[in-house]
Amino acid sequence: MALQWVILAYVVAAEAAVAILITLPSPKALKSRIVSLISLALQPSFFIVPFAAFQLLDIYWKNEHRLMCTGEICTAAERDRYEKSIFKAQRNAILCMVACILYWCIYRVCKYYKEIQSMEEVEKRYKDQ
Repeated sequence: MALQWVILAYVVAAEAAVAILITLPSPKALKSRIVSLISLALQPSFFIVPFAAFQLLDIYWKNEHRLMCTGEICTAAERDRYEKSIFKAQRNAILCMVACILYWCIYRVCKYYKEIQSMEEVEKRYKDQ
């Protein structure tokens, strides 16, 4: 199970790097090439959304079927292990949500950039007429 979270963490890190790359100011020609390259990679990388959703369902299912350790029956070690598993589940849920949000942000920025380019082309054609 840990491999899934490592993969998701790497994907989130890559998405964050891409989001920073496309939002940084850069020359128009370079920005156009970067956005077109990222737009080509967006469709195959959509797998992250159902993957993260499945992971969220897994977290929910495990949370519903987790043994509660709140009474006086539990030892200190069991209580620590229970709290640690809760914290890990919360961290992993945040990681899943961040993966989906970053994907959506990258998609919207690329789409807005393409719309701006098309509007500039239309404006240029009107100016030429």
